Amino acid sequence: MSRYIATRAMRGANALVTEAELMLSRALKEKGADTPVSFPNTAYYLPTILGMTGKTIEKLGDLQPIIKYARDLLHPIPAFSKWTPYLGETLDSGMATLLAAETIEAVRFAYGLQPEPMPGFKLSGGTSFTSPENEGENLDGHLNGPIDDIQLRSWGIQLVDGRMPGFAAIVGCAKSNAVAVKIVRELQRRNILTFLCGNVNGRSIIHQLQEEGVELGYNTFTVPFGTDTISAIYALGFATRSALTFGGLKPGMSREILLYNKERVFAFVLALGEVDDLKYAAAAGAINFGFPVIADTVIPEILPTGVTTYEHVVSMPFNAIEGKDDLERAEQLVQKCIEVRGVKVKVSNVDVPVPYGSAFEGEVVRKTDLRVEFGGKHSRAFEFLQMAKLDEVTDGKIDVVGSDFSSIPPQGSMDMGIIIKVAGRQMQQDFEPVLERQVHYFVNGASGIQHVGQRDIAWIRISNAAADKGFSLESFGKILHARFHEDFGAIVDKVQVTIITEPTLHAEWLEKARVAYDFRNKRLADLTDNKVDEFYSCTLCQSFAPNHVCVVSPERLGLCGAYNWLDCKASFSINPTGPNQPIKLGKQLDDRKGYWQGTNDYANIGSHGVVQEVSMYSIMENPMTACGCFECIVMLIPEANGVMVVSREDTSMTPAGMTFSTLAGVAGGGMQTPGVMGVGKFYLISPKFISADGGFKRVVWMSSVLKQTMQDEFKAVCEREGDPDLLDRIADERNVTTVEDLLAWLEAHNHPAMAMEPMF
Repeated sequence: MSRYIATRAMRGANALVTEAELMLSRALKEKGADTPVSFPNTAYYLPTILGMTGKTIEKLGDLQPIIKYARDLLHPIPAFSKWTPYLGETLDSGMATLLAAETIEAVRFAYGLQPEPMPGFKLSGGTSFTSPENEGENLDGHLNGPIDDIQLRSWGIQLVDGRMPGFAAIVGCAKSNAVAVKIVRELQRRNILTFLCGNVNGRSIIHQLQEEGVELGYNTFTVPFGTDTISAIYALGFATRSALTFGGLKPGMSREILLYNKERVFAFVLALGEVDDLKYAAAAGAINFGFPVIADTVIPEILPTGVTTYEHVVSMPFNAIEGKDDLERAEQLVQKCIEVRGVKVKVSNVDVPVPYGSAFEGEVVRKTDLRVEFGGKHSRAFEFLQMAKLDEVTDGKIDVVGSDFSSIPPQGSMDMGIIIKVAGRQMQQDFEPVLERQVHYFVNGASGIQHVGQRDIAWIRISNAAADKGFSLESFGKILHARFHEDFGAIVDKVQVTIITEPTLHAEWLEKARVAYDFRNKRLADLTDNKVDEFYSCTLCQSFAPNHVCVVSPERLGLCGAYNWLDCKASFSINPTGPNQPIKLGKQLDDRKGYWQGTNDYANIGSHGVVQEVSMYSIMENPMTACGCFECIVMLIPEANGVMVVSREDTSMTPAGMTFSTLAGVAGGGMQTPGVMGVGKFYLISPKFISADGGFKRVVWMSSVLKQTMQDEFKAVCEREGDPDLLDRIADERNVTTVEDLLAWLEAHNHPAMAMEPMF
């Protein structure tokens, strides 16, 4: 262990703890011990403090014992003449640094100084619900600050299925703006979530990226926390919350949380530019989590000791990296970071003139940067994938029929149809809608392209930047050809794409597509649980929630909303040893509650003995477990004899006296809790939705965002249930936030749940 690193880390920790003590003392005098403090939109209070100490921080006075604890973790600066291993003392100093940093940020929130203001800064995607209609404008003039629980959970499925293989915390400032952009693009290309913070002599990588017009925010996997080093605490807080959210760990289980992160959260710190005492101290804090630190300057190295998987600290002086120029050196630097942490990266090789990767999937193309759009309010776009015989498909053939968008004025629109023909010996007609739905993800992976919707309500935007770089209609075909082969190569042998803008042919193919959509709808409607002899498991989330198992049936999709029965069937065909395995149902034990011998046996095996039985159709008896990336939470409201449904996007108070984030702590982590269940939102419209307990008529309260975005689907359900006005009888946060108000609402609106038999 380097005495130099130990000395500087301990010195930095001492200085930061002292600063935190002074700031807290001043805040207590000026604002009082009862002044509330919190990070917005999170149920985890101050997450690192909560995870490491078990203490919930709700007001300034609660921070006093935390700072005392941080002070007790500090050690004397090592003597020059006496050598000791130093590792334990350095790690203690790192933990003290994290506790002090989170204390300082909490005090800053109390003074209204967080999120950090930055005049002229535009953030892509913020901390509240946004939609394509409002163009994602949010929190302009401020950096991101701590990540809220909504975003943590919405990233959940990408974390567990490997699309987001890890995260990087970049601290400091790159050698040049061009190098800064290259580093971020290389991380985005590998789909690595990137957090930005810190500075060197007042200049931050955030400034560099802003000057180069790089879009930052949730939508692009590149999140700016703050321009000082201590804002790196938000990255460690994110890691702590990952363990609490997905791993089922409890506050105060510090050792387990640190080990969880070492083994399951693949993160690293990249220190750019001069490393001062505070950065050494923060790096020591990151090493506690098993996250290695890579620096682009000359610093002492720390070889493996077991705290991290490989090296702890790696020095890779930028100018000494082999490469023909700085951009090539930046690429090598990123590659070294990935090697040291052991991140498993899958890079898509797509021949398009813009950066490509999952990091761009949420990118929003604003009206001011719009070159052309297809679909939306002013035109019609559709996507149609169909299976064909092998001799009817020419692999790699891409045709554009009709004019391109060169004659369309800026911010104009035009009709477009994307026709995809696939052929393969293992391809099945049932897989058509599964593959067609992937068009959304595949197209969205291109930087500067926005894709919303599917089928004949697709809406695609191309930005000026993408068009200027040469992105064309043919580029859509190249993306789809490459990605279908890459992701579905086991069932797809040939892919041919035709892009249609010619009006007559567009109308002709749109009609053909709608006939096919209708046929699929009817076929899928007939696909019910009692017409198959096997369900499917989904253990993707076990990478984060080791004891959770999803059982997916034709009438119950996965709780993440991303995998239905056909998806799992296709997944098994592609990868027979993968996370989606057939579950032979065997003997039916209870038709009403949904028990089969096969599902019970698998739940027991898949959960490592934690779950003995699982009911497919009940929330009250042995409900299915959840990881943490569910779209909604369904929870019993005993007084109302019904359930409420809370959307992940809803930050408001519920009649249960808890927000979504607080409720999620009860529903997630692989726990089986009667009366609480995480679900995918489209399960709400299934005839089997808690059918053993009364079904959709039991819903007495629902987040308004669900009512608005699924209005047509819910109206159809109400018709099916024989109560066309039921949706209007269901309360939401706009009119009810307490149990008392809910009961009054249900009585006034004659909700059927009030007359149904007791739920328990």
